[in-house]
Amino acid sequence: MFDDFYGLTDRPFQLTPDPAFYFESATHRKALSYLGYGMAQAEGFIVITGEVGSGKSTLVAHLMKKIDPAQMTVGQIVTSNLDGDEMIHVAAQAFGLAVEEHDKASALGAIEGFLHEEAREGRRCLLIVDEAQNLSIEALEELRMLSNFQLGSHPLLQTLLLGQPEFREVLAAHPALEQLRQRVIAAHHLDAMSAEEVQPYVEHRLECVGWNGNPAFDQRVFKEVYQATAGIPRRINQVMTRLMLLGAVEQRTRIDSAMLTAVLTEMRNDATFLSNASNPAGKEKAKSPSGPVKHATTHDDNEVDHMSDLRDRQIEELQYAVLELAEAKDKYLQLSSDLADRLANLELRIDEQDQAVRQVLTLLIEWFEDGAERKAA
Repeated sequence: MFDDFYGLTDRPFQLTPDPAFYFESATHRKALSYLGYGMAQAEGFIVITGEVGSGKSTLVAHLMKKIDPAQMTVGQIVTSNLDGDEMIHVAAQAFGLAVEEHDKASALGAIEGFLHEEAREGRRCLLIVDEAQNLSIEALEELRMLSNFQLGSHPLLQTLLLGQPEFREVLAAHPALEQLRQRVIAAHHLDAMSAEEVQPYVEHRLECVGWNGNPAFDQRVFKEVYQATAGIPRRINQVMTRLMLLGAVEQRTRIDSAMLTAVLTEMRNDATFLSNASNPAGKEKAKSPSGPVKHATTHDDNEVDHMSDLRDRQIEELQYAVLELAEAKDKYLQLSSDLADRLANLELRIDEQDQAVRQVLTLLIEWFEDGAERKAA
């Protein structure tokens, strides 16, 4: 793998969220400020939206590291398309509650009892719901109803909603969500990184795994990576992974613009890298025959994004496997060469020992056959 070739301790551009690699861009700094303010209110809803791969999950993972479990209990949900009743049962499961009965009332009772018990123990409860754009209006309304649980005048549950840009649009415009909108106490949209942040981002992730300047990068590379990815962190990770794989295969100590061009061409040809990087949302607005503009954002888009992410991870794993096989082959050839040398040395020593034994035997035979000389002696 390229991390071995470059002497790194781990993969710096993995696609799965890891708080150890958290990079505080300007937009992430703002998001943390809004999160801090919202959580200090200890009630209502906090909403964070962003494009696919903009770093929402990494932001939450970073937040989780700062939470003291003795003071706050956190339940996490990554949603599919849930209806209202399913939302209640999934919320119960997120807090580790086993609901023996499968009806909604039992699940609500279990959640309310749990929240009261946590409050008596001095702990607040936070429910994090990822991929909120997949939720039905009924499921969102059920989440609002959960926020009604109180102990005296103190709310028992706060909810953090993470979603793609279409969720922000639905939340802002749907008439059935007016009561939920009134309970949103903090909201922020994660923008893409600026062109000036790409180099610090790349170098930060490399330094997290022991990078000491090998490989070096031409300055043009960072500008062109931004142009190709529009500053979306996951896209940058995709490109950098392929770029450093190429560097390792070709045993380069410096990454240049020509290598990046080759990588981007290859990614576009094998459909690993979508061609609409300049439009981070990846969602075109189309006009209907009558003229109004409509957003072509559906649940199918979310499934495509999910399958695209899964495909990217599989391709990355296959690339690592191929590189490992190549390295294993080199090690095998080296080992075979070493064994051949050792066998040759052993054969030479055996020949020498064989000659020595033959010489000794010849002397002994001659000594026994020459009896007269032996008697005189």
